[in-house]
Amino acid sequence: MRQMTAVILAAGQGTRMKSSKPKVLHEAMHKPLIKYVIAAVHHADIEDVCIVVGHGAEEVKQTLGEGYLYALQEQQLGTGHALMQALPLLPSADSLMVLCGDTPLLTAQTLSQLRSYFDESGAACTIMSAILPDGGAYGRIVRNDNGEVASIVEARDASPGELAIQEINSGVYCFDREALSAVIDKLAPNNSQGEYYLTDIICELRNIGKKVNAYVCQDADEIMGVNDRYQLSLASDILRERKNTALMLSGVTMLDPRTVYIDDTVEISPDCIIEPQVYIEGLCRIGRGCHIGPFVKITDSVIGENCEIGPFCYLRPGTVLEDQAKAGHFVEIKKSRIGRGSKVPHLSYIGDADVGEKVNIGCGTITCNYDGKHKYPTTIEDEAFIGSNTNLVAPVTVGHRSTVAAGSTITEDVPEDSLAIARGRQHNIKGWTEERDPRYKNNDESQGK
Repeated sequence: MRQMTAVILAAGQGTRMKSSKPKVLHEAMHKPLIKYVIAAVHHADIEDVCIVVGHGAEEVKQTLGEGYLYALQEQQLGTGHALMQALPLLPSADSLMVLCGDTPLLTAQTLSQLRSYFDESGAACTIMSAILPDGGAYGRIVRNDNGEVASIVEARDASPGELAIQEINSGVYCFDREALSAVIDKLAPNNSQGEYYLTDIICELRNIGKKVNAYVCQDADEIMGVNDRYQLSLASDILRERKNTALMLSGVTMLDPRTVYIDDTVEISPDCIIEPQVYIEGLCRIGRGCHIGPFVKITDSVIGENCEIGPFCYLRPGTVLEDQAKAGHFVEIKKSRIGRGSKVPHLSYIGDADVGEKVNIGCGTITCNYDGKHKYPTTIEDEAFIGSNTNLVAPVTVGHRSTVAAGSTITEDVPEDSLAIARGRQHNIKGWTEERDPRYKNNDESQGK
């Protein structure tokens, strides 16, 4: 198999997005479009990647970071012109795979199949095509009598007969580097847009007797480019459905997968049950046998086995629930560890805390972790019991097997095996209501009391 480098075209502005942000950085399911393309390329065993940047070049570089070659296309003069900017940076590549950075639905499996077809056929160029009954704005694949590709005609330049062709160009190509170098300088902007079309290379290769063929992608959804916010939503729906389907086939139950949103970076073990309106984002890992109730959001958290979460629960980044822990109704947890078998059943906020094993945290408990300038930790040791409506003013520690009485505001450490009560003594003032409002006194007299 020939050594291959991927060239990802990411210089366009994407005017139909109506945004100052580069198009390839718009997010589908919380990940920039171009990162899906890069991931598919890497999973297809193509390690070297060159990204052609232009509009918002620095923002794209900052988002993607190091590890890539970057070619600058200062003027966006077409896809052929973009590839011209990349070639001088790729002296060692035997072959190239050229892709667009706004096609997040491409899969590694399809790219691997394309690459194998290209290598086995010995072609100078293999185009990935797809069959669409209505080709729309896609270029049409024109084949000769031998079934090889004779040319690609852009939709805006096509005749009525050519527009009727159902095989379209996906914008993904494999090129033999030597053959490409022999013809790319012959490109000219002889079209209605005044641009250098990458598709014109096909005719140039044919003119020097090189073989050009096409590999038909079996799932036409994969080649969809994202050009506006509506197409962004369509791509997001497909990505969400793929993820949910894969999880269900691996042993995860979803009561209504149409309302469950799970990022592709999330790992969920079998025998979990996920109810409707659940959002799991970022780097999350969820163990076997968990039950996630409705209206739950989990971000960058680690969940052990047999945990119960929700409904109406928010687990923020840095949360760890160990095995058999519970985070229940209207609970918010941030950057905290909840130990094995511990429970935060309802209406509580736990932030910057380390909670031991078999702890019960009563309704309405708050860790007061922020003083307006700094965040401070709270430690609740094993088997402690925190009464309802407790304020734990950090930094503070509640010791092993200790109890905090309901309604307390704890500002000092509680030793182990202790009861902490931090509230004013109750005083009952008889007759207070009558003294405050004479109407009640009059009512008592009129009734002979």
